[in-house]
Amino acid sequence: MNIYNALIKSSLLYGSETWRLTENSKRRAEATEMGALRRSCRISRKDRIRNVVIRQQIGVEETIIKEIAQNHLTWYGHVQRMAEGRLPKIALKWMPKQKRARGRPKKNWMEGIKKAMNKRNLNEGQWEDRKRWSLGVGQRRKTC
Repeated sequence: MNIYNALIKSSLLYGSETWRLTENSKRRAEATEMGALRRSCRISRKDRIRNVVIRQQIGVEETIIKEIAQNHLTWYGHVQRMAEGRLPKIALKWMPKQKRARGRPKKNWMEGIKKAMNKRNLNEGQWEDRKRWSLGVGQRRKTC
């Protein structure tokens, strides 16, 4: 489990706080995670063992998607607490001036943040209290 957290999970999650999660990217991240878990257990897809069973054997309860959503909200709270002149905050508030292409607009990063905040009953401005924000995001410290 420690190897999974130190090597696999950290590699998969590098920079994930800025990813725009689409259904395709969610599927790919979950498939990559399960492939790594299967290889670490030396279980092939040909063995026809379900992913849920492998997760129970290893002791991994949550998928990597939940961790990515937590990283999104943690980064969002961090940027919102920054001073107005900081580059990440300027980039977060920036809106392009050109017109969008025809058709349905793609979901942007902020829409994913709003959806994650609604799911966790977080409101605008709660990021000011860092402890309450981290509890609402779901990053509780695990005690041994």
